[in-house]
Amino acid sequence: MVRCNFCGATGSAHVFSLKGFDLVRCAGCSLTFIANPPQQHELADIYSVGASNYHSELLDTGSAQAQRMRLVAAEHMEFSRPFVGDGQLVDVGCSVGHFLELAAQAGVEARGIEYCKETAQHAATHTGLPVERGSIHDSALAPESCATITMFDVIEHVPDPQADLQAAWRLLKPGGCLILSTPNIDGLFPRASRPFARPLGYWPHPEPPHHLYQFSLATLAGKLEELGFVVEKVSHRHIALDYTFGTWRTLIRSPKRLAYAMVFAPLARLGPLLSMGDWFYLAARKPADAPAEAIAA
Repeated sequence: MVRCNFCGATGSAHVFSLKGFDLVRCAGCSLTFIANPPQQHELADIYSVGASNYHSELLDTGSAQAQRMRLVAAEHMEFSRPFVGDGQLVDVGCSVGHFLELAAQAGVEARGIEYCKETAQHAATHTGLPVERGSIHDSALAPESCATITMFDVIEHVPDPQADLQAAWRLLKPGGCLILSTPNIDGLFPRASRPFARPLGYWPHPEPPHHLYQFSLATLAGKLEELGFVVEKVSHRHIALDYTFGTWRTLIRSPKRLAYAMVFAPLARLGPLLSMGDWFYLAARKPADAPAEAIAA
């Protein structure tokens, strides 16, 4: 029996299994999550530089992955700019600090929090900005000390997303803004490709075990509003096609993956135009007259 992190319901429907991990969807609020997630020490190993090519490539400033993340950071900044308030901005899951650098260049008082020890050290060294190692729960920041909190592609990775949202509420000043991005399991591509996931044994969207949770816009926005936030803007996007489907070099070596990409990549591109992107940004504000603690316990 697995209890949903958002609504506490225990009923769920099986969605997909990969690498021994079972993805299920809550019957109560539709939150999708891994029913048998990795243990805490396993997560620490997953996100260590030694165990992850992804993190190692990020630390290599000349790698294609690092270059891509600079472009993504610029996209983050474009969306965030209207919502960044006067005062301290904290980027939770700041990675190597590309977004922090852009925020600081824009005159924002920026600092970061990063779970991976080596990546946090790299971010602090190369940006010259304060970066705490750990999660939002490990931070020494004072309550109501932040004008803006950003969580780009973070909420799907954490063991207890509701607790992280509540922690963000406590750290935000009244009137402060929480800005998130995360994959959208109800996007056009994930929806269209899901019926083929089991027979093919392949569904690139969920990415277990790294993504412990998969959110729809309705589920995440509903939880934020339940906590007391006011959702101000949503922007639908698509995940980089080479990230989801593979590079051309990879695809031409695999006719099956190439065929899959030819069928579904156009839907991934089309999704944002229909407000069904497979990734979205969301900006939510803590009301000026808000209590210190989030409404939901």
